[in-house]
Amino acid sequence: MPGDVLDLLKLLADATRLRILHLLKIEELAVAEIQEILDMGQSRISSHLAHLKQGGLVSDRRDGKKTFYQINQKLPESWRSILATSIAETLDNLDIQEDAENLNRILDKRRQVSEQYFNTIAGRLGKNYCPGRSWEAMGHCLLWLTPKIRIVDLGAGEGMLSHLLAKHAESVVCVDSSPKMVEFGAELAEKNLIENLTYKLGDIEQVPLDSNSFDFALLSQALHHAHHPERAIAEAFRILENGGRIAILDLKEHTFEKARDLYADTWLGFSERTLSAWLETAGFVSVESHVVAKEPQEPFFETILVTATKPHRKNPR
Repeated sequence: MPGDVLDLLKLLADATRLRILHLLKIEELAVAEIQEILDMGQSRISSHLAHLKQGGLVSDRRDGKKTFYQINQKLPESWRSILATSIAETLDNLDIQEDAENLNRILDKRRQVSEQYFNTIAGRLGKNYCPGRSWEAMGHCLLWLTPKIRIVDLGAGEGMLSHLLAKHAESVVCVDSSPKMVEFGAELAEKNLIENLTYKLGDIEQVPLDSNSFDFALLSQALHHAHHPERAIAEAFRILENGGRIAILDLKEHTFEKARDLYADTWLGFSERTLSAWLETAGFVSVESHVVAKEPQEPFFETILVTATKPHRKNPR
């Protein structure tokens, strides 16, 4: 952290650092992304980020070969106020406005990479190898379910699991951001005469469904494709009824970098601790996690199942 407010103000006195902070206030970004947005050399960007990190205004995290930066979540409220005021005073600056446009372009590019991958494999996803996808892992998830409930499958892809669940559930809604996946899944459901299974085109980080409308939320091998997994978990909490339950099937944290290119993975899996923390932050209780599958071939992917419950509201006295 800066030693005092004077040090903080010195950090904020630089126009480039303010531009960087304005971007990071909106979105966590990698060095290369900031470089592209600001159209500046990497050494210059890295130097400013080093000053901001040393001063305590930003924090970073390693994800494979990339380092992502964000506004330090542990900033004192007084410093947050100073930072917000400083950024607000620059919003009319033409550079800041251009930065915002470039940021939107970068975020669109992120989304397109994932969408293009899934559009190309629509109709073949269940036939091709996919990290963490195993009948053993899916069986564990299915056994956890209770029949005759309203289920939402977030990031469903073609909805292979949902086709099985719909045989006993009251209703199942599949949500996916790939138009081709939604189209193929809906056609398959119609072909198989599954009337209680519907498909919705949408982002799992901003689910196009009503709050408090499902008994069970499923995220099967979907979170590692999300840019903000914690937002997807928060959305699951929102659309679940009080007492509703969530199950997350996903890859355990690994180091197989090629997964980013081969499978359009955004995250290299998650630790059980990270998923549990996100669930608790969203408001879930009774969080449990287990490793439910281990692949015998390199890179030895492991699959974890994490379950939790949305608590019942206490009756007001």
